[in-house]
Amino acid sequence: MRLATARAAPPADRFAEAEATLSVLVNRLQSEETTRMSHSDLESLLEQQGRELMRQLLQAHLDWRADAKSTKPVVGADGVERTHQRSGTRDLETLLGTVQVTRDGLGARGRETLFPLDAELNLPAERYSFGIRRRAAEEATKGAFDEVVKVLGTHASAAVAKRQVEEVVRRAAQDFDSYYLERRLAWPTETGVSSTILVLTFDGKGVPMRPADLRPATQAAASRRQRKLTTRLSKGEKRHAKRIAQVAAVYTIAPFVRTAEDLIRELRPDKAPPPRARPRPEGKRVWASLAKEPEEVIDDAFLDGASRDPTRRKRWVVLLDGHPDQLARVRAAAKRHRVKVTIVLDLIHVLEYLWKAAYVFYPEGSSEAEGWVTERLLWLLCGDAGQVIASVRRTATCRGLTAAARKPADTCADYIERYKAYTQYDAYLKAGLPIATGVIEGACRHVIRDRMEITGARWSLEGAEAILRLRSLRASGDLDAYWRHHEQRELERNHAARYANGKIPSLTRSGPTSRRKANGPRLRMVK
Repeated sequence: MRLATARAAPPADRFAEAEATLSVLVNRLQSEETTRMSHSDLESLLEQQGRELMRQLLQAHLDWRADAKSTKPVVGADGVERTHQRSGTRDLETLLGTVQVTRDGLGARGRETLFPLDAELNLPAERYSFGIRRRAAEEATKGAFDEVVKVLGTHASAAVAKRQVEEVVRRAAQDFDSYYLERRLAWPTETGVSSTILVLTFDGKGVPMRPADLRPATQAAASRRQRKLTTRLSKGEKRHAKRIAQVAAVYTIAPFVRTAEDLIRELRPDKAPPPRARPRPEGKRVWASLAKEPEEVIDDAFLDGASRDPTRRKRWVVLLDGHPDQLARVRAAAKRHRVKVTIVLDLIHVLEYLWKAAYVFYPEGSSEAEGWVTERLLWLLCGDAGQVIASVRRTATCRGLTAAARKPADTCADYIERYKAYTQYDAYLKAGLPIATGVIEGACRHVIRDRMEITGARWSLEGAEAILRLRSLRASGDLDAYWRHHEQRELERNHAARYANGKIPSLTRSGPTSRRKANGPRLRMVK
């Protein structure tokens, strides 16, 4: 009797097709044909054949996992053990192409069949993989759904119809609220000792909607509108076609102490000294909602702020443009959450009113108008809003202007007088507080205007809310973290909830886990 080495007969090699494809591709890259190809032709070749190679590898891996068995009895959430086994397949559309998943199903009479491998793979409920879902979601935040269909077909080998793209995008955004609820619990440990100023800022922005998804009051106003032409809307007839999205932003920032003269110099770049480095917003979160009432969004912002400052050691600043409803909601929320806030009237909005008043007295674009605005801005920044109000009204009176001609000046004076309590800019600058709503204005542009106001677009409420959520995640830098949360929630919804105690059974596979070991030499007995 002696020992000899021999190779065990390997099982059918599931990766053989992928290896053959790789071999063909390598040989082609070393052929005479490819020596005459440009780099762009080579890129196209590798993109096409490389994607097919990756699809084959994915298919082979799924086939390898197909014989997985549960190590313990499989019991459903209904408490019934699944004892009847049957094999089944399902297609999965991926970024690499379509693959087929073969897996064992376990059932019982009159009970739902469970597929443990589906749970282990975290397969989605629909045909499209999470890779497809994320690509569709990202592309949908950039442009029209028709373009998303083209991108998926061209760059991802995925044939997804427009209606399916819209549904995939809605599903992608469904865990927005639960993600930020979890984030609130992590803020104290995540941010550590952050800056001492906590800023909340709000605005509203209209989104063109389908008539059925306008708010009731807007619907009623739109129904009373009389159209002059049948083929297009005339001037003034485009009103009552939008639903206002409530926009919010929350962030912390370090104090940045300045003087009134510093700000005036900043307005004259040719004469200003080199600017000092400004502190950057920390943990900035921006978002918008059409579905929620404005009070709910503002309340969410206060909850977000409270999670960042649980001991109320920071100075809370609320930047507003002076909209009376917005102001009332902020005051109510501050009272409800028992937090002291410093409300600051956005300086940029005040400047807009001053410029309109200046053009009542001086030609538009003139140096006289600029000098007039600069002087009154300096008074404002020094904390003398009363002098500005009196000056505007006195100038209009001294010039003997008619009520119609002086209206912009009166509107400016009334605006500053109405919100005089929130124009203490000398104190704000001394404390290093922000006095302009650049963050929320940027949010309105990036989250809403750049995507939601595509010419001719009319949104459904559900579709618009999904896009706003996804764009908010991108603008806040949270998309990657959100996606991990989203996939985990999908695992819980689609799979864990079907099993007893929400526990997905463990699976094992027969045979070797390494092809190298399976094909290596073995000792056998030889007589």
